[in-house]
Amino acid sequence: MGITARGVGLLVTAVVLLGVGFRYAYPELTVLGAAAAVAVGYALVNAAWRPRLLVERVADPDRVARGEPATMTLTVRNTGRLRAANLVAEDRCGRALVPVPLLRLRPGRNTEVRYEVPTHRRGVVPVGPLRVTRRDPLGLVALARPYGGTVPVWVHPRIHPLTAVPTGAGRSLEGRTDSVPHGSITFDSLREYVVGDELRRVHWRTSARVGELMVRENVDTSLPRIVVVLDNRATAHPTRVAGEAESFESACEAAASVVAATVREDLPMSLLLVAPTETEPAGAGGPLDRLAAAELTDGGEDVLPTAMSRLRQERLGDTLIFLTGPGGHTDLGHVGALRRAYPSVVVGVFGATQPTPAGAAGLVVVDAADGAQFAAEWDGIRRW
Repeated sequence: MGITARGVGLLVTAVVLLGVGFRYAYPELTVLGAAAAVAVGYALVNAAWRPRLLVERVADPDRVARGEPATMTLTVRNTGRLRAANLVAEDRCGRALVPVPLLRLRPGRNTEVRYEVPTHRRGVVPVGPLRVTRRDPLGLVALARPYGGTVPVWVHPRIHPLTAVPTGAGRSLEGRTDSVPHGSITFDSLREYVVGDELRRVHWRTSARVGELMVRENVDTSLPRIVVVLDNRATAHPTRVAGEAESFESACEAAASVVAATVREDLPMSLLLVAPTETEPAGAGGPLDRLAAAELTDGGEDVLPTAMSRLRQERLGDTLIFLTGPGGHTDLGHVGALRRAYPSVVVGVFGATQPTPAGAAGLVVVDAADGAQFAAEWDGIRRW
């Protein structure tokens, strides 16, 4: 509960008038002081009344690409039975406040407000809660309360269509790596039998040895397994324009474009950040949501070597796509060390003032100013 400056002044005046009136026996001053005290008390009681409001939000849609329109529909219902609500309300939309008229909202009635959600920047835009301010008629006390929860609107990076996709790498019986457009089913591991497994996949010799049914788990080794690594180190994207690193936004657009291409071709894909966040964003439903929530971080000097060591040990796929900015231009040696673990390594460098030397560290390097240029250069790659 907050007393305004006017209320503080009136309360001090009431105390002074009552003190002087009682001390020097001035009934007029005592009456004025009592009236001022009653006014403050009435303001406190009036502002303390808590209206019963039901707040609902619907985002249409709740996931958009950067620059696409998104609308938030806010519905406020007065669930009280006695009094009409006459309030001042504001809904928080990102960093902005949207006024919501709640004038004489009768019991059982509702009001609906629609407004545009800003999508000019990539990110997660939290909408809500509704902030309702209750004031007395004299403006002596103002009490603000939150109503409803928060609904996120996911603003994804722009997607630039990619026509080309990696062909994949298949492991031959001699241990070589062959690029093939179509693969075969290859034994990968054994696991316990579950209801629904085909009996022809049962490995009878192992089943007899362990005393329970074991089935073969097969994989298609020629199907390309793509690993997209986004360099979100602040040192890799040093240039800022209006507080935004354009090279990082371009890298996010390139990553989103690769993700969309792999989904279209139904290919397995993993998305990693060089400097991972401590917790996943709440409500994230896929790699595009992770890209929307991705932010630059300091990390430290050991972040990149640690990430590259993890990629080398886990071998998450056969095609590695590393996306960085002008500050990561000198760190490509760490990426080049992964060529033994990943037969195909493509590096995208965004916003560099000078082109990367051809064949740097034995990699396929794409220099691009933005996501659209990356897509054009990507489709021109002839060697994976």
